[in-house]
Amino acid sequence: MLHFDILTGHPSLFAGAFDSSIMSRAKEAGIYSYELHNLHDYSADKWKRIDDTPYGGGAGMVMRCEPVFDCYDKLAKERDYDEVVYMAADGEMFNQTIANELSLKSNIMILCGHYKGIDERIRQTIVTREISIGEYVLTGGELPAMVLMDATVRLLPGAIGDAGSALTDSYMDGLLEPPIYTKPRQFRGMNVPDVLLSGNHAEIEKWKQEESIIKTRQRRPDLLD
Repeated sequence: MLHFDILTGHPSLFAGAFDSSIMSRAKEAGIYSYELHNLHDYSADKWKRIDDTPYGGGAGMVMRCEPVFDCYDKLAKERDYDEVVYMAADGEMFNQTIANELSLKSNIMILCGHYKGIDERIRQTIVTREISIGEYVLTGGELPAMVLMDATVRLLPGAIGDAGSALTDSYMDGLLEPPIYTKPRQFRGMNVPDVLLSGNHAEIEKWKQEESIIKTRQRRPDLLD
């Protein structure tokens, strides 16, 4: 079973995120588990603050070392972590390959930054991997953490009823998924391609492969490179 420990100053942001659909069913089935750890609980500050002004000046607030290290030290005594992931705007770009890699792990800690970021000493000492979900800046790392978890959990055996569905998703084989159709066969003058109704599985697979390449060339030619 894959377990996530999530270090955050804003655990309420996760409320309801995994309470439905695949994430909820997978958790109930014991396919994965997660626990939220409020960094404010590890603050020695009278006001339970976990941030402070940056040395050298500049705008914004920086997450302090002490709460993060204290929380990490406590959890590290309880289990060994395969990865300690920091959700960072300047991290490596998250993709299907990384999701595949993480789905093979047993214990993952995710650190959600906030404010201006985290003290560099945390990144140098605790963090083993820094991941970004896009070239933009969000208020904190909580939403990216949810994206990472969702993309990873759905790959775990049993998380999706039809295991083949995940294997044919976009990016799994380096191509975008081909067009897909369902009933009705005709709708407002638009028809389902005849080949999909032919029952000829070899021709159907050939069509899907060709359409995948066409779609990828049009939308993501960089993947073909």
